[in-house]
Amino acid sequence: MTKPSLPDLLHAAVTAVGGTERPGQAAMAEAVAEAVDDNSHLLVQAGTGTGKSLGYLVPALAHGERVVVATATLALQRQLVERDLPRTVDALHPLLRRRPQFAMLKGRSNYLCLHRLHEGVPQDEEEGLFDQFEAAAPSSKLGQDLLRLRDWSDETESGDRDDLTPGVSDRAWAQVSVSSRECLGASKCAYGAECFAELARERAKLADVVVTNHALLAIDAIEGAPVLPQHEVLIVDEAHELVSRVTGVATGELTPSQVNRAVRRAAKLVNEKAADALQTASEGFERVMELALPGRLEEVPEDLNYVLLALRDAARTVISALGATRDKSVQDEDAVRKQALASVETIHGVAERITQGSEYDVVWYERHDRFGASLRVAPLSVSGLLREKLFTERSVVLTSATLKLGGDFNGVGASLGLAPEGTTGDDLPQWKGLDVGSPFDYPRQGILYVARHLATPGREVSRTDMLEELAELVEAAGGRTLGLFSSMRAAQAAAEELRGRLDKPILLQGEETLGELIKNFAADPETCLFGTLSLWQGVDVPGASCQLVVMDRIPFPRPDDPLMSARQKAVEEAGGNGFMAVAATHAALLMAQGAGRLVRATGDKGVVAVLDPRLANARYGSYLRASLPDFWYTTDRNQARRSLAAIDAAAKADGK
Repeated sequence: MTKPSLPDLLHAAVTAVGGTERPGQAAMAEAVAEAVDDNSHLLVQAGTGTGKSLGYLVPALAHGERVVVATATLALQRQLVERDLPRTVDALHPLLRRRPQFAMLKGRSNYLCLHRLHEGVPQDEEEGLFDQFEAAAPSSKLGQDLLRLRDWSDETESGDRDDLTPGVSDRAWAQVSVSSRECLGASKCAYGAECFAELARERAKLADVVVTNHALLAIDAIEGAPVLPQHEVLIVDEAHELVSRVTGVATGELTPSQVNRAVRRAAKLVNEKAADALQTASEGFERVMELALPGRLEEVPEDLNYVLLALRDAARTVISALGATRDKSVQDEDAVRKQALASVETIHGVAERITQGSEYDVVWYERHDRFGASLRVAPLSVSGLLREKLFTERSVVLTSATLKLGGDFNGVGASLGLAPEGTTGDDLPQWKGLDVGSPFDYPRQGILYVARHLATPGREVSRTDMLEELAELVEAAGGRTLGLFSSMRAAQAAAEELRGRLDKPILLQGEETLGELIKNFAADPETCLFGTLSLWQGVDVPGASCQLVVMDRIPFPRPDDPLMSARQKAVEEAGGNGFMAVAATHAALLMAQGAGRLVRATGDKGVVAVLDPRLANARYGSYLRASLPDFWYTTDRNQARRSLAAIDAAAKADGK
């Protein structure tokens, strides 16, 4: 029997999911198949509506080797496992003569731990374990959540937190889950044979397609101990998020409360001398942190270095002692010891990393009103790590609606550790960039309006002219506005101002859960939704409810952001343009994501309004505009208002 052609397979899959075949999707599928066959790498930009998940799933399934698909958001993971993969596998089965298996795999703390559920949580202050079900009053929210979790444990097949509807609080989930470091291990645990996390791993080992998240991919790359099964093809969807997710996993943190918790956990398990040394080091660390001022530490101050060395050495002693001591009064000693060991090892690891003073790390203090001061350390760049760990063993496909910034893929490529496209060399991963376009007619469906006449936003400048402009635009649009703000303070100020001026419902991020806000925004065309970062990329509202997307200013990183400013400085010291490589690239990605909220379907029309004149006037403005969808461009405020009023009138005429 002849091998089925890729177009035939794609046609079968698209028909099965009730989609429409698109030229961009076909071009993407061909390019993915070529990269997988050649064992090369591909960066592919596929605009909203292209159908990119089938564009990579079909050629990957046809190839027959094991594939790992890593995504950034829970929504896309669920879409792949619950909708796209089952239908695609059913559609391709008659043509391929085989039925590829698929599975979802997440980090251990995402799964219910039966040991924690049945044996209780190691208690910090008192001996032994405490029964969280008895400790929480049944009438309290925590008590109700825990009782629901106990009932759910009898009926769930996956134990996956995301399969629990409605969800429970982080506090409740922490009572019934463990991190990989706290886990006893299947062979030592009384519940090892039924463990949900272990069952998920076993399913993943047998699957042809494993769907995971960026964080687990990062852990797999950084920690050296393989978490993911061996695979020949890696597909990274929502790839514009990968660098920040990997940075997050590679960031270490120390806080006084975290160190105190480790001291309490270890105290009953080690000799008095080891416990006292850790307690003394903890108190010294707490005193130094009381005086910590937010900002980067170009060099670790002497007093901080001294207490970190003391913490490191005391933690090392406790780690050695934990293995030998047995306290007869401690119940379920293995679990108590494992939790204590996990806490102390984290402290030892971060303290050692900071005192070693790598030139490739950035160290800084942060201070929160609620949580106090923290000490953080993060890699100056993750590009070398990604180049070495991602691109050496397998074919990698990275895809997103926003990978091409300022007209090419090299900016995103550099952040991933890739040399400019076409550069050759023995150790350089070979890659190709492809933009398959979008099914949308952006110049006809959308307008990019830049409010060139406004004052340039500054840190201390009151933006009354911007609020005036915003009110006029929202009025002209008849509501229907998604407001994307660079800070929560700006979003709150705008919501307060417009609630006083306009007779339109204004929803504000933080006043309700994100899911609830988006649902209410989509349900009523007159409603506006204002918020910050998670709205820039988390909102999918096609149709007449979102016809105006407003950005209050270009979202450059804050000048006092220690990690971003350190990265910028490093590029400059290497002879590059730090502002363009770091700040402008960061802003371009966010703006492309934000502008992408406007047109989500072929019938959508509207305006993206940027209330920052620098997008029109500054030298870097053209680079940022080239990163946005190809909307019709204007700086004429009357034109923008007339267009919005016409779009509003047309929607009302259609009863929307």
